[in-house]
Amino acid sequence: MTLHPRTAARPLLASLRALLVLTVITGVAYPLLVTGVAQGAFHDRANGSMAEADGREVGSRLIGQNWLDAAGEPDPRWFQPRPSHSAHDPLATGSGQLGASDPTLLATVREAREHVAAFNDVPLDAVPPDAVTGSASAVDPHISPAYARLQADRVAGANGLRPDEVARLVEEHTEGRDLGFLGNERVNVLELNLALRALTAG
Repeated sequence: MTLHPRTAARPLLASLRALLVLTVITGVAYPLLVTGVAQGAFHDRANGSMAEADGREVGSRLIGQNWLDAAGEPDPRWFQPRPSHSAHDPLATGSGQLGASDPTLLATVREAREHVAAFNDVPLDAVPPDAVTGSASAVDPHISPAYARLQADRVAGANGLRPDEVARLVEEHTEGRDLGFLGNERVNVLELNLALRALTAG
C-alpha cells in the first residue's frame, strides 16, 4: 500500500507545528514571564543583591570579597571574611577537596590560625573555626558572630573608633537563624563594612 504524499507529510507538518509552538512557549513566553515576575517582585535579589556606596556598586551581598590594602594584604581597618582558596571568585566556586586529616590542610589551618591570632592580637585558642577554614562554596559572604567580635577591637583601633561603637555595629548586623532554628547566626561582611564606613565618615 502506498501513502499519498499529502498523507505522508501530515505527521511531519504536525511535528513542526508542535516544535514551533513549544519553542515559543518554553523558549520565549515562559522565560519572559519568569523574568518579569522576578524583576517585579524580587528586583534586588533577581539582579544579584548588589550593594551600593556613593552611587556605585561595591559588591554583592551574596558573594564574599577580600578587603585588602594597597600592598595586597588584609587591611586592618576592615572586617575580614573567612578564607577562600579561590579568592572569592564566583567563577571558581567549590571547596578545596582536602580531607580533615590531610597534612596540607592541617598545616594551612595551623598557619592561618597563627596569622589571625597575631593580626587581631588575640590568643590562639580564641580563633573560631570559620576564621581559618573556607566554606564549601569558597564565596560565603558571612562570618560567625564570634569571628566578627574577635575583629572588633582591631577594627576600632585602626579607625580611631571606640570599641563599644564597633561592637554595637557587629550586634546590629548579626542575623539570626533562618525560621528561628535553621543554620547558624551569621554576619554579612560587606554590609558590616559598609556600616563601618558610614560610621567613620560621620
